[in-house]
Amino acid sequence: MSIIKKLEEIEEYDLANLTNSEEFYASGNNFTLKVGPNWHPTCQLSNLEMSSWQLGPNFPSWIQSQKDLETLVMSNTGISDSIPTWFWETLSDASYVNLSHNDIHGELAIILKNPISIQFIDLSSNHLHGKLPHLSLYVNWLDLSNNSFSGSMTDFLCKKQDESMTLRYLNLGANNLSGEIPDCWIMWPYLVEVNLQSNHFVGNLPPSMGSLAELDSLNIRNNSLSGIFPPILKRTSKLISLDLGENKLTGIIPAWVGERFLKLKILRLRSNRLLGHIPNEICDMIFLQDLDLAENNLSGNIPKCFNHLNAMLLKNRPMNSLIYTITTSWVGTQGIVSTLLWVKGRGIEYRNILGLVTNVDLSDNNLSGGIPREITNLDGLIYLNLSKNQLIGQIPPSIGNMRSLESIDFSRNQLSGEIPSTISNLSFLSKLDLSYNHLWGGIPTGTQLQSFEASSFVGNNLCGPPLLVNCSSSRKIPNDDHKGKKSDSHKVNGFFVSMTFGFIVGFWAVVAPLFIYRSWRYAYFRFLDDMWNKVQCFWRL
Repeated sequence: MSIIKKLEEIEEYDLANLTNSEEFYASGNNFTLKVGPNWHPTCQLSNLEMSSWQLGPNFPSWIQSQKDLETLVMSNTGISDSIPTWFWETLSDASYVNLSHNDIHGELAIILKNPISIQFIDLSSNHLHGKLPHLSLYVNWLDLSNNSFSGSMTDFLCKKQDESMTLRYLNLGANNLSGEIPDCWIMWPYLVEVNLQSNHFVGNLPPSMGSLAELDSLNIRNNSLSGIFPPILKRTSKLISLDLGENKLTGIIPAWVGERFLKLKILRLRSNRLLGHIPNEICDMIFLQDLDLAENNLSGNIPKCFNHLNAMLLKNRPMNSLIYTITTSWVGTQGIVSTLLWVKGRGIEYRNILGLVTNVDLSDNNLSGGIPREITNLDGLIYLNLSKNQLIGQIPPSIGNMRSLESIDFSRNQLSGEIPSTISNLSFLSKLDLSYNHLWGGIPTGTQLQSFEASSFVGNNLCGPPLLVNCSSSRKIPNDDHKGKKSDSHKVNGFFVSMTFGFIVGFWAVVAPLFIYRSWRYAYFRFLDDMWNKVQCFWRL
């Protein structure tokens, strides 16, 4: 029977005290292993987990004595050394090795004499560099993300094998890999998750990537991919998460995206060069929780069918806080999907609570028309960003129905009318930006709206706190005032026109006959002489 020792309160432990044990488990931030450089434990362990211990800075040499290890976890242990060659020989029969979140350096492809054979291996968040290492047929789970691997993927991906690779989870994100993505994916038919984000890949997605029929999650954001939206993805109908943001894709969003990706929960195409309308077929994605189409050249109206996105309705929201794909039956190696959301003005990586997040971001496009009333039926939506478009009309009064909203950004549009008083129903609202529109009137009072910065309302004709403009001294209905000004202006102009016209008519009514009739002239001048004589006599008296 295995003896499992769990340490929860001590700060130091000497493995010399551990004898006749098969398993040792301890994790925490306050553990320190103090042993001499030549120490060799007398026990033989099968499972050893010491995450967050202080084992470094050197790679612990006593691991070499553990010939029966199946599981080794030494993540976040302060190791700033290279992995010795004996390590791979000692753990050649191990199933799970986790050395993530250390400062391990070195060129892995040179250190390894043979392809990696450990079934599940996590070397993420270190300083490994050079070419990618070769894998054996039986590696199932590989995470080399957040390192400094460079060069092409060709040697890694396209090495000829007699059998197909069994790898299901591949994470090479946040490295310095470059060139085109090789067209060898047909040799990796069991892949469920592929993460190549934040590298330097160029060109189109290769046709063989469409052969990944089991693919649940594809993340290639923050590269330099070009071309139209990849039609080869039509065959990957099991996708739950698709992130092609921060690339250089062009053309339209095809209608088949909504027809084929019926299981999709995350669709992120942010910061590309896509144009055309948002296809109505997107509304058929009833499981969609995160729709990010920001920073493109999309035009036309916002689809009115957004109220069909059932996952954004509070009553139908699943309670699971994670979005994950089962990449293997091995305990603890489910692939938890993560994504980068731009909310409240900054990018935030969501992972552990992603299943509870709902987001619609259509900002920085050329969308026109009004904000459809139907979008306010999404009472489970948390983040809504429609800023930097050409939207017109009023903010729908039914926005108060969106009870879960925490962030609204309608800034830099051409919205008009008053801020609907129903916005006071949004008790979870922590960010609001309505700046630079054509809104007028008083900011609704008695709500948390007064707690926002004045910058959230500038560039309008609004009054009341948090603005310094007093509503009693400001015009409440600028449109009517403009009409009034226009009417008064017309009245004034009419007066002067009438006066001028009357003067001209009167003048010529008197003067014209004097030119035409001589007798009138004589009579007129006699009249003037008589009047002048009378005036002189009056002054003499």
